Amino acid sequence: MVKDDLHTTVPTYFRCPISLEVMEFPVSLCTGVTYDRGSIQRWLDAGNNTCPATMQQLHTKELVPNHTLRRLIKIWSESVPTRPVKSAPSPQSLSRDQAEQIILQLEIDLKMIHSTPFPPFYTIGHNLSVLISFVNEGCDNRKVVTDAGGRLLPLLVSLIGKKQSLSDLCLLEKIVLFCNVIFKNRVKTDSELGIDNAKFPGIEMGMYDYKTIILTCLKQGRFELRIAAVEFLELMVKHLGSQMQQSSLIPEDDEMYFELLRLIVSSNRNSNALEASLNLLSRMVVFKKNRSKMVRVGGVKALTKALSEPELSPPLTEKVLKLLEIASSCREGRDEICGNELCVQAILKKVLKVSDAATELAVTLLWSLCCFSGDKRVAALVAESSGVAKILLLMQSNFSPNVRHMCGDLLKMLRFNSKGSCLSCYDTKTCHIMPF
Repeated sequence: MVKDDLHTTVPTYFRCPISLEVMEFPVSLCTGVTYDRGSIQRWLDAGNNTCPATMQQLHTKELVPNHTLRRLIKIWSESVPTRPVKSAPSPQSLSRDQAEQIILQLEIDLKMIHSTPFPPFYTIGHNLSVLISFVNEGCDNRKVVTDAGGRLLPLLVSLIGKKQSLSDLCLLEKIVLFCNVIFKNRVKTDSELGIDNAKFPGIEMGMYDYKTIILTCLKQGRFELRIAAVEFLELMVKHLGSQMQQSSLIPEDDEMYFELLRLIVSSNRNSNALEASLNLLSRMVVFKKNRSKMVRVGGVKALTKALSEPELSPPLTEKVLKLLEIASSCREGRDEICGNELCVQAILKKVLKVSDAATELAVTLLWSLCCFSGDKRVAALVAESSGVAKILLLMQSNFSPNVRHMCGDLLKMLRFNSKGSCLSCYDTKTCHIMPF
């Protein structure tokens, strides 16, 4: 029996190098390393052609059952109930010293990745999982890990940036999640200490290209990894963008926009997925050249779908409306919105229904489409629905003078285009409100 750093009496050669759990169906690769069948099969199915433990190229992907080891594990497992076994402590039971030892070992392993033919990737993955769980258990635990963030983050960020170093999506997910934990909790800790901006020295952004690795996460990763990858990139831009141009941090080709919009469409009301995608898109379309790209790959349709969700929270509703407003600032965006009846109706429904900020954004959008662009299709949709009544109510409300002024312009535009319709005599439920 081998007693490891986490005080477990499970023999190390009974554990799968990938999952670190006791193997149920041990199988061996041509490299001689044994894994649990389920873990190694997922690795191979993801398109990998290397041995996870040694990173050697596989000349064959044949999995050979290790019957001898399976019998040994069975004998050992049957004997466990008859003898005391110390299991690995849960994150809650880790002491500060134990956590610091794991952090130190993680730092050593990360530094030796490029200097050894057999990088300890599975040990890195296990320690990252333990620390992610540990940091979420309380403020004291958070401080232990975030204090070490200054040393760990540059190593992890560089590992992600050197895309040739990582082919295991499971490990990549743990690295990205841990980086996000450090970013978020370091900022939270500094905020509690009265520090305005969290500093992350030692991260040289200019020498890395994140496009390939982020797109790999978005295309091939499971749903949680896709969300984590988007959060990672957004946090990088947010906290490190001052070190260099934000535009150089974000992949700006159509492929990136397509994957972000695909995450929105496939989010299935997952607020984390929506928020991560909307936040990153908002940073990308700050640059005018990017707005038409978002529209070209289906941005208006994806945002319309999100805006039409009945349980969309007020903050997310405001983010979607803001993105649509930005999209309407380019010709392609205005044409797409004006030609999308569902989009116009979804915008109109948010007036006076969500929040003051959402109402102001929706009115600004309608004004831009009807008055600034003079699109009669939008004016007709507003006139045919409850838009007139809402505009009349807004003109008598406590909204800003700018909102009331835009409502006045909208009402003039609608009356001008109505040509004898009921609008000309204000035949609405708010007919007692005089617009002029």
